[in-house]
Amino acid sequence: MDLDQLDLNPRIIAAVKKAKLKSIKEVLHFSGPDLQRLTSLSSLDVQHLLRAASSHLRGGGVLTALQLCEREGGLPARPRRLSLGCPVLDRLLRGGLPLDGVTELAGLSSAGKTQLALQLCLTVQFPPRHGGLDAGAMYICTEDVFPNLRLQQLIAQQRRLRTDVPGEVVSRIKFSNQIFIEHVADVDSLLECVREKVPVLLSRGMARLVVIDSVAAPFRCEFDGLALVPRARHLQALGAALRRLSCAFQSPVLCINQVGAPPSPPDCRPPPFFREAAGGWSGGTMGSLLQLTLVCTFQVTEATEEQGTAPRPHGLRDERVSPALGMTWSNQLLMRLMVHRRRPGDEAVTPAGPPDRTLSVVFAPHLPPSSCSYTVNAEGVRGTPGTESC
Repeated sequence: MDLDQLDLNPRIIAAVKKAKLKSIKEVLHFSGPDLQRLTSLSSLDVQHLLRAASSHLRGGGVLTALQLCEREGGLPARPRRLSLGCPVLDRLLRGGLPLDGVTELAGLSSAGKTQLALQLCLTVQFPPRHGGLDAGAMYICTEDVFPNLRLQQLIAQQRRLRTDVPGEVVSRIKFSNQIFIEHVADVDSLLECVREKVPVLLSRGMARLVVIDSVAAPFRCEFDGLALVPRARHLQALGAALRRLSCAFQSPVLCINQVGAPPSPPDCRPPPFFREAAGGWSGGTMGSLLQLTLVCTFQVTEATEEQGTAPRPHGLRDERVSPALGMTWSNQLLMRLMVHRRRPGDEAVTPAGPPDRTLSVVFAPHLPPSSCSYTVNAEGVRGTPGTESC
């Protein structure tokens, strides 16, 4: 841009040109002291020069959000999602999984977490017009071996599940060839896989979905209840690496998590030697009492529930269990989903009884807390129409 367009004293513009600065943007590349040295102008003149150059590039005064949107060419396009392969579940999540963040799927054993993860590994391979990303998936197993038999059953039933997709499109996709499987046994191996192997697949376009099943298993085995600081550091490192990959390659990350019973309120009564006596606190001073530390342990398990607790009504989150790994891991997530399966001994809360399985949105920046019921059959995971609730 021409320097003559600036509303400045000609003396200042002449000094700038003499310093061989040819454009307004080039002026802004230098700091105030550097401009003083190059142009031999006073500090006041340099301030006028920088203010005029920045105002000229900014293009005027303050803009409203509507004006900025209109200048940029209208409202931004609706963000894409990865479909779950079921219209009911997609409506619950407003299109599916976000492409730029870590989604957690937590729940009790046999609730259908792995089933939904396998279904996503197939859905991601469909073309974008059918809810996929036209790429494969990276499946990281930390507990059991990869359920290949169930995967082959789902592949054989894709025509029945995805009735919205033409049969020739389904037949052209080689589902088994685009799922990359890695088994890891400890935290270091998991971090190495996420940092070294996953970026290769994502950068080459071979995969656009990352699944970790499950994220809690290596941390549960390697860190006990006293190693909270190193566990938190490793969790933060894992979460940062996953978020960075997801945002850089616009690839959703799904982490399956275990659940555990919430800690019971600690017994806050003082020990016998600290109980109040007739003359005050016995067995020590009040300062000694303040040095006591109450520690609450959180036992991680796949099938821990409080006994004798009545089930909650349909549509509400089951608060008898909580996702593992605590707040350190929760802060790494964009969205948390929970699945719950009714046990045979659960009492019915309605004449027809509660749904067998429920998928709930616990938190997400773009979704309200909501839920719907679903079933798992030979074809895969299907949401039950008419069961959505907020």
